[in-house]
Amino acid sequence: MSLPGDAVFEGLLRSYDEKRRAELVAAYMAVEHAAAPVPEVRFPALREPAPRRTLEQMLALGGRTLIRTGKGEWISGYRDDVTAELGADPDCVPPAGDRAALVLVLIHAVAIPRAAGLLADDSWMSPYPAPLEELRRRSQLPVGELEASLRRLRAAGLVSQVKAGGEESGGFVPGPQFQRLTPAARRRLQEELILAAGPGSPLAAAIRARRRGRENDHGEAP
Repeated sequence: MSLPGDAVFEGLLRSYDEKRRAELVAAYMAVEHAAAPVPEVRFPALREPAPRRTLEQMLALGGRTLIRTGKGEWISGYRDDVTAELGADPDCVPPAGDRAALVLVLIHAVAIPRAAGLLADDSWMSPYPAPLEELRRRSQLPVGELEASLRRLRAAGLVSQVKAGGEESGGFVPGPQFQRLTPAARRRLQEELILAAGPGSPLAAAIRARRRGRENDHGEAP
């Protein structure tokens, strides 16, 4: 098994025999391209610490890192330093309407169920879809713009549409890309959601104060 440009990985794979190299390449392709986290039971390179460290190094060459999403499940995502650089690039920032639509989905599909104790604090996957009619009512975007934003977010894997079934209502939930967030990125997103949903709350004030403290610490002369 090989992958395009595998000469880039030669230095990392040189010490492994052909079988181990194939296992590493298979795990690399799986965590990079799978729609959902992959179980380590299917990939020896994910189960064992030494090859897993090599896999981390392979991913790092492209600005990526290995993320454990559950017990024995893995996927890849951007390293936090790379995410910060991309976020500072205006060409990488989605349009304001797309960001507003995504925040609405997160509030109704994640923040509200979490506040009700229905979701774990660090989970961004939700079985509680935000109905389209609710998004229309809450959004300040014209209906056509909102729906266009939701289509773009779906294409990017940032939201998924859930069809109604039985007594359950359909709507939108966070998409598979949220499983590619590092722990630090999940914490930052949680803070941003608190600031968006309850800017006047004590928790939002604490977040702003903590951020100001970090900025002051970084600004101090050595």
